[in-house]
Amino acid sequence: QVQLVEFGGGLVPAGGSLTLSCVVSGRTFSSYTMAWFRQASGTEREFVAAISWSEGSTYYVGSVKGRFTITRDNAKNTVYLHMSSLKPEDAAVYYCAADTKGSIEISVATIDYDYWGQGTQVTVSS
Repeated sequence: QVQLVEFGGGLVPAGGSLTLSCVVSGRTFSSYTMAWFRQASGTEREFVAAISWSEGSTYYVGSVKGRFTITRDNAKNTVYLHMSSLKPEDAAVYYCAADTKGSIEISVATIDYDYWGQGTQVTVSS
């Protein structure tokens, strides 16, 4: 069983920074592709960023490129989302997700991720 727990959400002013963490249980974390999604009230869950297991390659949705950075620490079974220059439209519940199937390519689809965290709220004040 794989469990994901997110930390680091909170209230931040527009233009500010915040780092989310996701700690993952499981003996083979280094073989998981990890991703962050977000869901604002009344909207569908949206892909934000992902980092592969194979080469540590990353992929971002266009709206966060240059502002958000996803990293991972395999020794700590943790994936991070470093967010800067936050905008009010970044406010959402942020979810960590794991693709444990050893997929070679990064997917932006929720259906391709088989484990999810409970989510952490990020609020950006204008």
